[in-house]
Amino acid sequence: MGLEVKKQERETSQALIRRFAKSLQQSGTLRRARKIRYKGRSKSRQMQKRAALRREETKKEYARLSKLGKVKEWR
Repeated sequence: MGLEVKKQERETSQALIRRFAKSLQQSGTLRRARKIRYKGRSKSRQMQKRAALRREETKKEYARLSKLGKVKEWR
């Protein structure tokens, strides 16, 4: 997974860094690292079902309160 760039003859350190950055970008290593940086665990099926049920209950309660005129429209 590591990326290795060796200094060539008569190559400046700036050119070496530029070449390293280019090869790093082309390899996609940095993109992959940034993509999974904040990735958390996926929710279990049970938790997904509970969340879905909670959303449905919230929708029903909002609809009931809306019918009674107790919800302010914010649009």
